[in-house]
Amino acid sequence: MTDAGASIGVFDSGVGGLTVLRALQAALPDENYIYLGDTARLPYGTKSVETVVRYALQAADELVARDVKALVIACNTASAAALGALRERFAPLPVIGVIEPGAQAACAASVSGRIAVIATEGTVRNGAYQQAIARLRPDAVVQAVACQLFVALAEEGWTEGEVAEAAAARYLKPLFADRAAAPDALVLGCTHYPALRGVIAATIGSAVRIVDSAETTARATQATLRAADLLRTGSGPGTLRFLATDGVARFASVGGRFLGRSLDAAEVQLIDL
Repeated sequence: MTDAGASIGVFDSGVGGLTVLRALQAALPDENYIYLGDTARLPYGTKSVETVVRYALQAADELVARDVKALVIACNTASAAALGALRERFAPLPVIGVIEPGAQAACAASVSGRIAVIATEGTVRNGAYQQAIARLRPDAVVQAVACQLFVALAEEGWTEGEVAEAAAARYLKPLFADRAAAPDALVLGCTHYPALRGVIAATIGSAVRIVDSAETTARATQATLRAADLLRTGSGPGTLRFLATDGVARFASVGGRFLGRSLDAAEVQLIDL
């Protein structure tokens, strides 16, 4: 039987998934976590599906070898490409991706059924959000836009000001130019994008509901663990370990922006996949 006190393994191609880890810690503060950022091979968003599946399986193998009780794929690109393969390999271990919770929240948030998804090139090309939303709400009209520059802006900390505003306007204003037919919900389909939520909200207006897949994934993880009787409760704050495949100093300096607290490079273990 799986130990309820075992860690939750969280995986991303880099540091963006720390927004999911932050949401998980807020929802489940008693849990232990191991976070793996595959920084040697990022970005995943421009790679082929076959390559993303291979990388995701290797990263998950590393976490499972460390005796985790659940896997959270805190990467939209990996969730879109590899969730099925991960669930097949590691069953009955719970494997939670970010696509399905985000799609459910988007369908609930939208009154009109017109939904926008902003994500990386790989996630948009894969069509995972479009398909997940269509399964839940066949009448929905989904527009998906790749916003690659948002990733670099988030990592550089350029989340406000003229450059961020210009990028947001270039990507998003065409989606909302015709207000009568514009989406009334927008999904942040990349874990980097919550860092730019303020400038995104200012660009699209207050009438549009913004769906953060980090928050919805945390709620889905909580429900999954509760159903499997795997919640760790009443034991005080859990532990937190970080693994990276390259550049632990950069992982720490950039990752702190996403985690919401400073990180020291000494907290990050360098591993090889």
